[in-house]
Amino acid sequence: MGGQTAGMLLGARLTDPKDPTAQDVNMLEPRIKAGLILTAPGNGGDSLSEMAAANYTFFNPDFSHMTTRSLVVVGSDDASAHLTVRGPSWHEDPYHYSPGAEALMTVLGGKHGLGGISGYDARETDDEDPERLEIVLRMTWAYLRSALDGDDRAWTDARAALQAYASSQARVDLR
Repeated sequence: MGGQTAGMLLGARLTDPKDPTAQDVNMLEPRIKAGLILTAPGNGGDSLSEMAAANYTFFNPDFSHMTTRSLVVVGSDDASAHLTVRGPSWHEDPYHYSPGAEALMTVLGGKHGLGGISGYDARETDDEDPERLEIVLRMTWAYLRSALDGDDRAWTDARAALQAYASSQARVDLR
């Protein structure tokens, strides 16, 4: 649940309706000045599948407190049917509901692994694509570089290059 953890460090809060000690949990880390949210869970409640609602009650984030500058990255084909009834758009919730999310990058054709990112104990990615993975690497690096150095043009230049040379692979929406 790395995306959810990153969101919480950037200010998202969590309430677990089945755990009275986990109400409006705030883990904001003020030393973090900018962040990335990669294929994070979206809103809970009616958005969850029956299995997720029964077993993952902590999937109930509140993005309204996530004020740290951030880039949200999602895969256009990351349906996560085991977790949500909403399909790929569920992973966009951190962008749509947080005041700090400045940009949404949609990796076209990407699934949960965004072309090759797998977790510690996860099976290999189901959408292995080195070119797609390289785009995620370069775009996230450029975003962080510019977010942490206001004079740096890496994010602006990377968005222009993406549009000019790889628009079939990903797109970026800005607020």
